[in-house]
Amino acid sequence: MKRAFLMMVAVMMLVSASAQLTLEDVIHGGESFFKYYPRALNVGFKGDANLLVHQRRDSVFTQSFNSDEQEFLFDVKHLSGILEKAGHDALKRLPRLSWDDQSHISFVTSAGYYTLDVANEELMMFVPRAEGGANYDLNKDVAALAYTVDNNLYINKGEQVISVASDENNEVIFGHTVHRNEFGINKGTFWSPNGECLAFYREDNTMVTDYPLVDVDQRVAKLENIKYPMAGMESHQVTVGVYNLAKKTTVYLKTGAPEDRFFTNVCWTPDNRYLMIAELNRGQNHMQLKKYDAATGDCVATLFEEKDERWTEPQHPALFIPNKKGDFIWQSMRDGYNHLYVYGIDGKLKKQLTQGDWEVTNVLGFDKAAKNLFIETTRESAIERHVYKLSLASGKMVRITREPGVHRVQVSKDGRYALTTFSSLDVPSKTNLNDTRGRHIRTLQTVDNPYKDIETGKVELLKLKTKDGQFDLNARMVLPVNFDPQKKYPVIVYVYGGPHSQMVQNRWLGGARGWQLYMAQQGYIAFTLDNRGTANRGKEFAQAIHRQLGQAEVEDQMQGIAYLKSLPYVDAGRIGVHGWSYGGFMTISMMTQHPEVFKVGVAGGPVIDWKYYEIMYGERYMDTPEENPEGYEQANLTTKVDQLEGRLLVIHGAIDPVVVWQHSLAFVRACVENRVQLDYFPYPRHEHNVLGKDRIHLMEKVSRYFEDFL
Repeated sequence: MKRAFLMMVAVMMLVSASAQLTLEDVIHGGESFFKYYPRALNVGFKGDANLLVHQRRDSVFTQSFNSDEQEFLFDVKHLSGILEKAGHDALKRLPRLSWDDQSHISFVTSAGYYTLDVANEELMMFVPRAEGGANYDLNKDVAALAYTVDNNLYINKGEQVISVASDENNEVIFGHTVHRNEFGINKGTFWSPNGECLAFYREDNTMVTDYPLVDVDQRVAKLENIKYPMAGMESHQVTVGVYNLAKKTTVYLKTGAPEDRFFTNVCWTPDNRYLMIAELNRGQNHMQLKKYDAATGDCVATLFEEKDERWTEPQHPALFIPNKKGDFIWQSMRDGYNHLYVYGIDGKLKKQLTQGDWEVTNVLGFDKAAKNLFIETTRESAIERHVYKLSLASGKMVRITREPGVHRVQVSKDGRYALTTFSSLDVPSKTNLNDTRGRHIRTLQTVDNPYKDIETGKVELLKLKTKDGQFDLNARMVLPVNFDPQKKYPVIVYVYGGPHSQMVQNRWLGGARGWQLYMAQQGYIAFTLDNRGTANRGKEFAQAIHRQLGQAEVEDQMQGIAYLKSLPYVDAGRIGVHGWSYGGFMTISMMTQHPEVFKVGVAGGPVIDWKYYEIMYGERYMDTPEENPEGYEQANLTTKVDQLEGRLLVIHGAIDPVVVWQHSLAFVRACVENRVQLDYFPYPRHEHNVLGKDRIHLMEKVSRYFEDFL
């Protein structure tokens, strides 16, 4: 009997051990990460037909809206046969397919861009990729591909390779993103609607200071300079060129002085004659939407302007309404929240389409008749995303998504149906088919909880208040596994807190990161709060940080700490904090402003002194060091090291091109000069974050640090 009992205990211990998460399970880079990653259904609409298309690992199936049955359509062998018949290599796996219409599919491989007629088994288009190419931009209508090789810009069209722009000076870059990817800039080339011209960015870095990075993999370490325009220093200069494929000529827009402006949100007018650019001054508080003649480069008109005493930040190009003679939709936060406005091509405001104390977070597109626009919003809650059909004529909004949570939506080409995939606190993923009047048609998939056999700790969404009571603060708490309210638990605050972020949402597990679930299994409370300065809460909430980074944000985080301390099961003597980048800045700011609270901290890639940070981001929030010396001094963490009491680990990628290594090294020097001890760990040859398999090493180090000292 005793032996049987011991065997039963051993089995129970084995079961318990097997139910423990590992870092490999929860950190992307570990081999078993996707074991616990909820996989949404890969489903879309079959071109302009009212049929669903399911893409599986190697096969494609169709499904009618009114049936549960799926019919086999084709597999990877069938597509390979079409390619091989046309003299191309077979596919090794089924690529992600997009449906141009009911029979034409498009996809991309390492070889190039394909369009196939699967009904007639024909290759309709192939445009090859170039060796060493990057920044690919395909115009499918004319089968032309723009791309860069190093700093130079080319076009592939038919058998012809066209050199569009190159320069012997390797400090001048063509066809890449500019302004360090701020202002919504995510590409460097822009095809005209008819494919006859290509607009492109030219970025001149000759006036920008070299910044040294070092390649330590060489026998003798090798210097690798980058261009890094620090706050208050000289910025790069950007112009926009227009290449005419027929004439083989380039015209540069006559943008004039001053040359250190920001040229953002480039788009063509539907008639192919003009380019529209949102131009922003260096101070980032005055935007002008300008129209240029693409043939001559002349500025035709300033359509309208926006000014703000703190900052204005255009994020989206003009969206032209089909068949409306140049009317376009513009997104702006001018009334306090991001909303939509309709303008005529002459720059005259026709109407405001949306309004209220909520934000438009995404524009999905028009229906076939261009009478309605589909938009994603925070109308129900800042921590949820719901999609609406918006009438352009009346402004009436019809909610398409019904269940609480964060929704991603595809709309059919005729605008009548919507596929919505969402998650919420307790729903990993669910895919529904609705019509765009909001009526539910059928549920296509509900994903089981991948942690169903593992105790992960209860996740709670909380709503706190700013110190002055003006704003709500959204927060998330993960309680330890086998939580006992009679016990005392240590807390790890995971913080980011910077602009354009939102950590807390009503998505699966509240948006908690896998590492927080892992630490909850180790006996910690994991806590996160979105402070003022973060996104999707309106302009006043976002701009409260202007010229004084690290003040309002820390004050709000301390409201979270006050809440935690009010809980009888929180050990107020064992509170830790961890964050990366802006979160690293926040970690050290919190530890130095409130040394009595935080026993342990881990700061990764931290901004230490904002005068070392780049112009586009840094000057938006802080102005220049000359304009705001008090703000820069107040946020300079090297002057706060004597306030540090808790145990602090600082981690930095040794070739970080975003928050350069100088930041944390300056902090180390200040600690040495003040005889303040800290722990430090660099990651050689890693940039702004530690990715891939080495991320397991990083998070093991972070976890051990809290285990050892918290």
